[in-house]
Amino acid sequence: MNFKIKKDVLLTNLNYVSKAVSSKNVIPILSGIKLVLNKDGLHLEASDDNIIIKTFIDKDDIIEINEAGSIVVPGKYILDIIRKLPNETINIETDGLKILITTPSSEYTLNGMDSSEFPDYLLELNKKPIIFNQKVLIDIINQTSFAASLQESRPILTGINFKIKDNTLEVVATDSYRLSRKIINIDTAIDDNIDIVIPKVSLMELLKILDSEGNIELHIFNNKIVFKFDHILFQSRLLNGTFPNISTLIPEDYTLEVTSDLNELYNIIDRTSLLSDSDKNIIQMEIINNELITTCDTLQVGKVEERIIVEKNNNNNLKISFNARFMMDALKSFNSKKIQILLTNETKQFIIKDATDESLLQLIVPVRTY
Repeated sequence: MNFKIKKDVLLTNLNYVSKAVSSKNVIPILSGIKLVLNKDGLHLEASDDNIIIKTFIDKDDIIEINEAGSIVVPGKYILDIIRKLPNETINIETDGLKILITTPSSEYTLNGMDSSEFPDYLLELNKKPIIFNQKVLIDIINQTSFAASLQESRPILTGINFKIKDNTLEVVATDSYRLSRKIINIDTAIDDNIDIVIPKVSLMELLKILDSEGNIELHIFNNKIVFKFDHILFQSRLLNGTFPNISTLIPEDYTLEVTSDLNELYNIIDRTSLLSDSDKNIIQMEIINNELITTCDTLQVGKVEERIIVEKNNNNNLKISFNARFMMDALKSFNSKKIQILLTNETKQFIIKDATDESLLQLIVPVRTY
């Protein structure tokens, strides 16, 4: 292998595939990035066995191709080296299982690995992929992923559920204490209903390389999903198991509907939570007449009370306790000025939604404080 390339071109693609490199992997070859150079260009590939990322640099974006070849290079070291080299032309060549990286002022030699030892991952593509705008997918992930569980005791809840029926996509995440749901209409017609659970960790890595420009294709299979965009292929395994039926979790009747300015509500919850126990993060919220009052009384620290003016749909009053961090995470997912809180009683889960947009719903389970 022998070629010359601009630093920024190589670095951009190394940054993409490096998201799949794991320093903790027990398989040494997976700590590396596979480089394959042929007459068409340079292929880069990395995997931690859960996700696989492949990218391609066309020959037109390479200054000079002198000799084809392949090698697996240590992911961490090549990324650090290329990142810190001056912004100029880089020459890369291999000598057996060594890779030489040189510029007019620098020279590095790294020990590589035989590319034939790298697993042969087949990233299949469907003839009829589901197509989104990248910005839409970014918003979906940002507005739901925080509600997924971090506990491996229920693996299915560490993922995000994507359901497609007809032309409707429903995306749900829950850790059983809170729930986030986003519903959108899609243009792509599908033959069969889709119900899959994608690991949250995979989607968070995907999020790092999406750029909000252009479209992204979703190629869905029985046990994996491939995202295709620009010159990048990103594959993730799917989680096995049945995601909870959330239709039974969302209340249909409410005794009180409160409309509030989103920023005002977020700010008073943020300030009130300053005195809460850092582990439980519990505060109280009371709606009396046209006021929403948040309080926290911690024996070791002190007491705080905040209040704002809100609108109500009736004369009912209600008091409820909840995890302040859960509430703040939910509020941050909205882009509107006004939000609605739909409440039933002090023990029943409550809903937060946009006052003008039904597509996003957040649910939080109250906490008993007695």
